[in-house]
Amino acid sequence: MKDRTMKEFIGEVFGTFILILLGDGVVANVGLAPRLAGNAYNWNTITIGWAFAVIIAVYVSGGVSGAHLNPAVTLGLAVKRGFPWKKVLPYIAAQMIGAFLGAFAVYLIYRDGLVAAGMPNVWSTGPGAVFQESFFQAQQGASTGGYSMVTAIIAEFFGTMVLIWGIAASGDAKNMGLKNNMGAFLVGFTVLAVGLSLGGPSGYSINPARDLGPRLFGALVGTKGLFDGLYWLIPPVLIPAIAGPIGFYLYDLFISKQLPEG
Repeated sequence: MKDRTMKEFIGEVFGTFILILLGDGVVANVGLAPRLAGNAYNWNTITIGWAFAVIIAVYVSGGVSGAHLNPAVTLGLAVKRGFPWKKVLPYIAAQMIGAFLGAFAVYLIYRDGLVAAGMPNVWSTGPGAVFQESFFQAQQGASTGGYSMVTAIIAEFFGTMVLIWGIAASGDAKNMGLKNNMGAFLVGFTVLAVGLSLGGPSGYSINPARDLGPRLFGALVGTKGLFDGLYWLIPPVLIPAIAGPIGFYLYDLFISKQLPEG
């Protein structure tokens, strides 16, 4: 049993590492790559990059740990799907470690550009999901206005629930029944949909480990302002953790109970 738990722990570390390596990697690439210059900021590129990060991470680690890769998912599965509570903290610890290490790898790859730009925040989410002028060394033109913490909370709540609904559907044999291990694509496309449709106000953390692990790393390497105020704790961390179990509850209430038996 202990051996199985360790294998699952390693699977979650490795899967979350891949998630952040590719997810924060696309943010750094779009923002910093010299060949792209300042006008290359493209929200679509970032959302597509994150979607494929999820797909690859799930395919790599799913057979070992189930590829939770997200404390909101782990908590939701414990509350509504019988996942053992004794595994919840090890899974969350593994996700945090993997996210931290993924951010470290992004730092190694993009260090030259990050240093030249003053170590901007490519690590974590924030209000409006826009970058500072120094990020692109160009005039800031991507902002559509600021968003309050309340708005970011609402966006994270609904975004996380949509993620959970996609995950619940992907594994629901009584529903439309995904075949040939295609569930990872539904989850990835769900993340894409959340980013494109709901990601603006908060940057769509929808995953406490995805946000907090890289945020801790970013603070260590000198990115400023990552822990100013309480924003870092509430929309990207606490709200997804609360919304995860609620998402599974609502899926069961509105979908599972309506599906035909047998």
